[in-house]
Amino acid sequence: MPDPAPPPASTFKVASYNIHKGLGTDRRRDPARILKVLSEVGADVVCLQEADLRFGTRASVLPGFLIESHTDYVPVPLDVQTDSMGWHGNAILVRRGIDVESHDIIHIPCLEPRGVVTARLRVGGTALTVFGMHLDLSGLWRVRQARTIAALGEAAREQGPVVLMGDLNEWRAVSGCFREFGRHFTLLDPGPSFPSRRPLGRLDRIMHCQALVAQDCGVHRSALATTASDHLPVWAEFLSG
Repeated sequence: MPDPAPPPASTFKVASYNIHKGLGTDRRRDPARILKVLSEVGADVVCLQEADLRFGTRASVLPGFLIESHTDYVPVPLDVQTDSMGWHGNAILVRRGIDVESHDIIHIPCLEPRGVVTARLRVGGTALTVFGMHLDLSGLWRVRQARTIAALGEAAREQGPVVLMGDLNEWRAVSGCFREFGRHFTLLDPGPSFPSRRPLGRLDRIMHCQALVAQDCGVHRSALATTASDHLPVWAEFLSG
């Protein structure tokens, strides 16, 4: 008998977006505007940074009822704080129908309050592990954080494809931070994403393992996105299988 045909390849889209606690360049805090930008991007999986308020109860910037009623997304339940959606502001949204098989929060070495969120997802026929992050402003601490996260990502590859994304806070084209990630993963360069009105810095990045093929990547720039936050969303489309 002939060998069974391999499963068909599947495509999916991811995005990373620092939403600046919902505060736009017009100094208005408008969660609904952020959700409209996410609808424009149309990703299957989104990693958010600065998704919670910094002080007080650190409540989620994006109310759950707005996400449920105005989008096709579901927050990954990180189970950290009652009112928060994220961990140190990092959160993951997945399109309805994507199974969340597991999730976790990760403590990393830091000067400022920083953390990483991760989830193992079933995206179509792909078992995908996602890491979302917002790295330190200090270059020395960024290197330490990148080394820790890259090692965790490398270990996760034993269970399937891995994507890492977030605001790396890195202005330089070549740095210790990128070198650490580059030992294990392919770094995509979607383009300048900060500041949103006149983007110069390539701070927001997406990285992936060799099990995935990047079909395309870019920065989502629209009139709404230019105003909604001081960062623009970055995205990437992948082929797996």
